[in-house]
Amino acid sequence: DRELEEANCKFAWLKLACAEDELDSCATLLSELKVLLTKFPSMPPSFERTPNAVAELRLARAIYEFAVIFSIRVKDQDAFERNFFQLKVFYMDTRVAEFHTELELLPPRALDHPCIKYAVELEQSFMEGTYNRLTNGRQAVPHETYLYFMDLLAETIRDEIADCSGQAYDHLPVDDARKMLMFSSEQKLLEYISEIQHEWEVQNHSVLFHMAKVQPRVGIQAHQMIKRSLCYARELERVV
Repeated sequence: DRELEEANCKFAWLKLACAEDELDSCATLLSELKVLLTKFPSMPPSFERTPNAVAELRLARAIYEFAVIFSIRVKDQDAFERNFFQLKVFYMDTRVAEFHTELELLPPRALDHPCIKYAVELEQSFMEGTYNRLTNGRQAVPHETYLYFMDLLAETIRDEIADCSGQAYDHLPVDDARKMLMFSSEQKLLEYISEIQHEWEVQNHSVLFHMAKVQPRVGIQAHQMIKRSLCYARELERVV
């Protein structure tokens, strides 16, 4: 089949371009491959049982798996969402593979896999509120694709802690604030305050929160933070 042969050839070029870190070429080839996939009669939603159906579906699945990883590599969260939901069809509807993407549907023996075990332990740490384990977990990721979402999750956790600190304290010594917000240096804390927390002040080696207390909070921002944190935790599950 000409379309199948062309798609296989382009996919080989795509993997080569990725190996050589040619991101622009990767994006172009990926777009061309997605157009080629639309010519496969076995693709959803029709799922026609053609002689090349299995080969077409396997190739399409591999291309969308690559697209998911590539979107993480270029830190394009919207593309990640689109590619993931397109990929999920091949796992859940066509049954080309014998596993599911949702952790709760995995057999017990699969939970011992390092990538899956990491996501499960991360979720447990989040539910327990042991945020230090979440932020320290970046150093132990089982695959580089986890790093993007770990960074987003760490930022969300830090913002949530900062919001609570501003309501719970009038002031804190700079070093205590640094430890609470999990910064490795005082300079990084000061940069965070300058760029993000405009209502905070630093005077006499203390962080002052009085400006953050001008108006009572109603919990909406904290609620949004929690939703974002849960979202990033789910994204890590999807990568598995």
